[in-house]
Amino acid sequence: MSDTSFISPSAERAILFDLDGTLADTAPNLAAAVNKMRHARGMPMLPLGQLRPFASAGARGLLGGAFGIDATHRDFVAMIEEFLANYTADLDSATVLFPGIEALLAELSAHHVRWGIVTNKIARLTQPLVERLGLNHASCVVSGDTTAHAKPHPAPLLYAAQQLQLTPTQIAYIGDDLRDIQAGRAAGMKTIAAAYGYSEHSSEKWQADYIIDSPAALRTLLFKSETSA
Repeated sequence: MSDTSFISPSAERAILFDLDGTLADTAPNLAAAVNKMRHARGMPMLPLGQLRPFASAGARGLLGGAFGIDATHRDFVAMIEEFLANYTADLDSATVLFPGIEALLAELSAHHVRWGIVTNKIARLTQPLVERLGLNHASCVVSGDTTAHAKPHPAPLLYAAQQLQLTPTQIAYIGDDLRDIQAGRAAGMKTIAAAYGYSEHSSEKWQADYIIDSPAALRTLLFKSETSA
């Protein structure tokens, strides 16, 4: 890792964020959606702490964590739809931005650094959640079905770069899942692993350019030259 400031306040650069587990703590509502499925089947609810590590993997991950199934299971597609119906009915009752995110985004804007969102969450879920969380001033929002491929494919990040009219080398991508780092590296962007997210115990193995343990640490990384002056 370099000891120099990652970003210059005067440079035309941008930061792209994953949504679940990076900008927002969506795990409580995601876990509630899959626990509703367990309850409907006469199964006991699972504690949030047990389901939380699966949240970044979305419906697939949560079904795996709650039922031990994957895409090869005969009922998998139907259960995905059931999960999405439950989640759509209650997107944000317990979802909040991670501590420090609001201040970080305000500082990025103050320094004229654009920021956007690239998530694997489908657009019909992304858009209302972004609005309810007060993130609709993002410079771009790319969902899992915006392009033909989702992360870890670089297509969503390259599409975001086009929307920002920047080259990938002018952008950093931050996420809390291995797929985020793989997508960022494949797109040619700097990568930042959010170790405060849902995959905190694995981030050191991902070969990200940087690892941070809080949004405040990201602020220090981005504006290091300014804060150390």
